[in-house]
Order: sequence, then C-alpha cells, then structure tokens
Amino acid sequence: MQVNNSENAIFNLELKSNKIETGLHIILTTDEDDARPVYISGNFNSWRTQDKEFVMEQVGINSYHYKFSHDFDYPTTLLYKFTKGDWSEVEIDSQGNRTENRSTNSHTGIQNEHVARWRKNWLPFKQSFLPQVLLISDEFEIPQLNKTRKIWALLPHDYDNTAERYPVMYLQDAQNLFNEKAKYGNWEIDKKLAVMSEYKIGKIIIIAVEHAEEDRVKEYNVGKTVLGKGQGKKYIRFVTDTLKPFVDQNFRTKTEREHTGIGGSSMGGLVSIFSGLKNPEVYGKLMIFSPSLWVVPELKINPAKADTADTKVYLYAGGNESDTMIEHVNKFQEDLISSEFVKDRMKINLSINVHGTHSETYWSDEFPKAIEWLFFQTK
Repeated sequence: MQVNNSENAIFNLELKSNKIETGLHIILTTDEDDARPVYISGNFNSWRTQDKEFVMEQVGINSYHYKFSHDFDYPTTLLYKFTKGDWSEVEIDSQGNRTENRSTNSHTGIQNEHVARWRKNWLPFKQSFLPQVLLISDEFEIPQLNKTRKIWALLPHDYDNTAERYPVMYLQDAQNLFNEKAKYGNWEIDKKLAVMSEYKIGKIIIIAVEHAEEDRVKEYNVGKTVLGKGQGKKYIRFVTDTLKPFVDQNFRTKTEREHTGIGGSSMGGLVSIFSGLKNPEVYGKLMIFSPSLWVVPELKINPAKADTADTKVYLYAGGNESDTMIEHVNKFQEDLISSEFVKDRMKINLSINVHGTHSETYWSDEFPKAIEWLFFQTK
C-alpha cells in the first residue's frame, strides 16, 4: 500500500478500524528524504541490522510500517531501533546524538515513532569511544623471517577500567587501517569501532601488523604461485606461533579459536585465507576482503587436522575491482562449500558491492559489518 504523508492519519484509522488486523503495528515517520530501506532491529532478532524479515514497508514519503504477527514470540519488553541497514546508518537525534533504545510492552495496537536523522558514513563519532591505540613495538622480532616489524594493538576504549577479556582479530597492512596520512586512504577502523562501541557491540582487540613495504607481496605470497616463491608460510608461522602467544600473555584476550580471527584485503586477504585453512584450531573467524585469488588459480582446500565446527568466513568483493574478482570469489565460496574439509562446518557470508573498487574506502565500509557478523551475531 503506497500513500503520501497527508494520508497517514487515514492509514492509522484504517488499521484501528480493521478488526481482522491483530499484532503490533509500528508506524514510523522521518524528517529526511532517504530512499534506502528501513529495518527494525532489537532484542527479538539479536539486534541484527539487516534482517530481511524485519524490513519495513514504505507506505508514503518518509513513512514506513511494520506489523508483528499475532503469534510472534514477543520478549516481555520489546526493545528496538531503526536503521538503514547497519550501525553506520542508525537513527540519531536532531543534534546527531545517539538515541536510546525504544521500548514497548504492547503486543497489539499501533506504536507511532519518529526519526529525526540517520547517521551517515559512521559520522559523527564520539572521541570518548575511540579505542586505545598502543604501539606494541616498532621492532617486534619475526624470528621466522629474521626481520622486525611495527605492530599495534587497538584496545576497547574502557580497557583499563574493566577486567573483561576480549576476542581478537589479527589484521594485515596496519599502515592502511587507521593512519590518517596513508597514501591511499585508510579503513578508519578506530572511528568505526568507536561507533560500534557506543552501541555496545564491537568491543574487540585488533592486532594490526604492518606490511613489509617493498617485500609485502613476497611475504604474503604462500608457496609457489604465479608470483614465484613466497615467504607466506613463514609469515603465517610468525603470526600463529610467535605473535598470538605474546598477545595472549600480555593482554586480556579470549584465547580460544572461536574468539580468534585473522583477516586482510588483497594479498593480505590471501595470506589470511591460508592462515585459516592451515590453522583451523587457532582461527575460528576469517575476514577476507577482495582476496588476490588470481595468484593461486588452483587453490587446494585440503582436509584439516582439527575440527572446524563454528568457523565463520566473511567474504567481500567489489564489482569494479577487476574482470575476474567476483568470479574468483564465487568459485572460492563454492569450493569451500563443496569441500569435505568445510562441508556443514563453516558459515560463509558472501557480500558483493557491485560498485566497489579495490580500495580502502570500500573495505572501510565493509569492516564493521564483518566484525559484527563474525563476532557478535549468534545466528
């Protein structure tokens, strides 16, 4: 049903007078003209922000409707918020501030709501929620490669004020993750984590490992590939056997595989794939953005030496990256699903942005969605 704003009152009256209608109706109006769909998320769906079962019907210009069925399994108090698809696009007040959770104890009738503004591109964010950025060492020893490397830890903003333990994500290419002066831009993971933390998700430790500059490709290249012989196996052993034990000893981490992830983009995504496939007993979460799968046209997925139950893989690719990027990523997903190594053991989320280019801008947009799905969604 499509109506304009002047007909909203009539629409409400129709709902009230229609005795067949049961369940709770949410009627939403907004001040901003924004064509993106509106989702309702809350304690009834584990706060998933892009749940297709809870997309609202547009009933007019800036007017939306959602009906909970008469037999819906309501929480005692229904808590909810409105978003345009994730926490980067959540409702905010007219001054740009976070809004509190909405709530109702009603299981029937009409609930009228209003949104003044939508957060856009993760802005604004609050400085007080920014993660603590700690330089672990500017010459951390890599005995496997006889090198040293600069490594950072991004800790939750309130790390020093709690006794909590946190999941850990190991990310490649630290130069491009939060450095404002990065040549090609950066993922702005510090700002994204600040917004997520404000919404009480995303409290995680990020370990950022700088790449090897001119030896980056060689270090992320695993075995013999079209690029020649790489040092990737030694690099993987460094992250797995040297860096992770150090991090677990010096920070309050959740050490188990189900709380440990590894990820990166491009060649950093490729080496993260191999890290996860070779060490499933260590890494239960893989965040793979635009992986350079062309480097290994015949990637073999071999049986694992450990159970891979509950492993989650977040795959992302952009439609404007190369002629073969989406084809390679789709094939990799299919190979994972069909492999005896993975079958019925891994959850795979494939995200395709048809407009995406091979750049930090698009990886930045995908980062919080990946972190939320990998670590903070139970379904």
